[in-house]
This record gives sequence, structure tokens and C-alpha cells, in this order.
Amino acid sequence: MKNARVDRFFLLSVVLLVVAGYFIFSSASLGLLAQEGPRFSNVAFSQTFYGLFLGTIFCIITSRIHYRFWRKFSLFIFIGAIAATLLVFVPKVGLEFGGAHRWIGIASFTFQPSELLKIGYIIYLAAWISGLKKSASFLKSGIIPFVVLTGITGVILLAQPDTDTFFVICVSGLAMLIASGCSWKHIFLIILISIIGFGVIIYERPYLRSRIETFLNPTQDSLGSSYQIQQSLIAVGSGQLLGRGFGQSIQKFNFLPEPIGDSIFAVMAEEFGFVGGVVLIFMYLFFGFRGLKIVARAPDSFGGLLVLGIVILILAQSFVNMAAMLGVLPLSGIPLLFVSHGGSAMLITLAEVGIILNVSRYQKKRT
Repeated sequence: MKNARVDRFFLLSVVLLVVAGYFIFSSASLGLLAQEGPRFSNVAFSQTFYGLFLGTIFCIITSRIHYRFWRKFSLFIFIGAIAATLLVFVPKVGLEFGGAHRWIGIASFTFQPSELLKIGYIIYLAAWISGLKKSASFLKSGIIPFVVLTGITGVILLAQPDTDTFFVICVSGLAMLIASGCSWKHIFLIILISIIGFGVIIYERPYLRSRIETFLNPTQDSLGSSYQIQQSLIAVGSGQLLGRGFGQSIQKFNFLPEPIGDSIFAVMAEEFGFVGGVVLIFMYLFFGFRGLKIVARAPDSFGGLLVLGIVILILAQSFVNMAAMLGVLPLSGIPLLFVSHGGSAMLITLAEVGIILNVSRYQKKRT
């Protein structure tokens, strides 16, 4: 039965993250303003108009589309997402930065189609698993198709290369498979296959090996591979308990690479200290807790798996980013959702939030 309103507490968690994220982004971007004034205006416009404004509109739209619509067209959505992602390899359409093909250019707007591939994968996987019912625990009907589906996604992402996005997709897919009732024997088999697969990928790609070596020995090359993590730890440590204050970060000026992107959590920790970092982490945990509440009360398996996949996708990416800036995980190239610069990432994330809000309208019991 449809509820009159969306889950207000989940909506509150999103509003808190969006407001806090834009506040943090505004301060972090001051470093860009000091160095590249013209680029600052483009970045600010992209984050505000494409990310925040259009993202809010997309969130409202998807919150009003019945979530079963996505199941009906799941295959077409997934195929469309694959086609859009493959455009990054088309000359004069795909854009190359730092040897990676991850963006397509539309007029003056750059878009990262892997954001579409992530949600396309989640939607199709949720539709497929929910259709299996109890058979998701069987090898032929569950595990093999899952490996094939994930493998297709992985081939496209690894060719860009975008190993970090593939990793968070794998985490989300595995969480959905576990929630479907798949046997632990098969889960462990998938984990083993994943470990071997990522081990081979790391061995074959020197930049990934360098990340691992830097993680294990962060002091080995202070001006090279270890520069970012050392500057990040300096920023985090400088924040101490309460931080330097809004706009007072020193590391964002000429020290931290990508202060509005990958390193934005370090800027936040320097300005708002340990307390600010803990508060931000608890905002994400509150988001996850309310999201899982919606999963538990979802009206059917598709709705529950869809919400679970999106929630884990957002949390996995966000916590990987924060953990990397703290030296807990190897450095990654993925942004902190709701906070880092990225108009397309913010837009798609808010659209995903709208899907969750729509499912919350049909919860079995509201709290």
C-alpha cells in the first residue's frame, strides 16, 4: 500500500549530506580560486547547476516514478548504460585525461558515463535476482550469470581504466547476492574468484602496484607516489580536535592534489578537525541506517534489492574515499559523494536517492 509521504528521516539524512557537502566544497574550492580563477567559475557552476540544481530536479522526478518501472525496463537500461559508457572510446566524443578514457564531452559539459553504468548494473541485477526467487543459491542460475554480468561490466571499466569504480560495483553486487539468500559456500567462491581476479589486475598494472606499495610504505617517495597520502595526513593531523576553521585550510593551497576532488575529506578534516570528521562519518552512517530500514520494509524483493544496491554503492564509494585519505586503504581515484566536485556524479547520485524515496512510499510499515 502506498504511503502519503516518503521516508522523512532518510530524506533528512540526504539533505544533511547535501548541505554539509556543498558547505565543505565551497571552502575547498577557495584553493582553486587562488590558483585558477577562470576554472573556479566553471567548477562552481558545474557543481551548483548540474549537480545541485538539476540533481534535485532529477531526485524529485525519480521519487515520483513507481520503482517497478525500473524493473520493467531493466535490460534496456543496462544495455543503454553500457552503450553510453562505450562512447568514451569513440574519437572526438570520449575525452582523455591522464591516460584514462572516462569522460564524454557534451558542448561545454563533461559527463562520466560510468555513473550510469553503476546504476544500470544495480537495476538489472536487482531485477534478475528477484526473478530467481529461491534459485539464487544454485550455481547455474545464480553464480555463473552473476559472474558473467559483473565480468561484462568489469571489462568495460577496466579498459578505461577505472578499477576503483569496478571495485565498488563488485561490493554492491556481492551485498545484493548475500541478501538474496545465496549460500555462503557460493559467496566464498565468489570472494575467492574476486581476490584472484583483483590480484591479477594489480600485478598487471604498474600504477596499481605502486598504490599498494605506497600504502604499505607511505614514506618511501615523499615527492612522488607518497606525496598525496603524506599531504593528506598532514592536513588531517593539522586539524587536531576542532580544526583550523572554515576556509582556513593551508594544505588546499598548492599542497594537496585535487583538494576539491579526491582529497576533499582531508581539507574538511583540517578545517573542522576530528570532531568534524566524526560528524561527517555519522551522517553517512545515518544515511545507511535509514536506507537499510527501507530495505527491511520494502514491499517486494526487487524494491529491497534495488535500495540495498544503491545504498551500498554510495556508502562503499564514500568510505573508500575517506579511508584512503586516512591511510587505512590504498589511494583511490573515486570522489566523496555529496561532497567532492563532480556535477554528473552528484546528479546521478541524487537521482538514485529519488528511487530510494519512491520505494519508501510503499514500505510495509513506516517509522
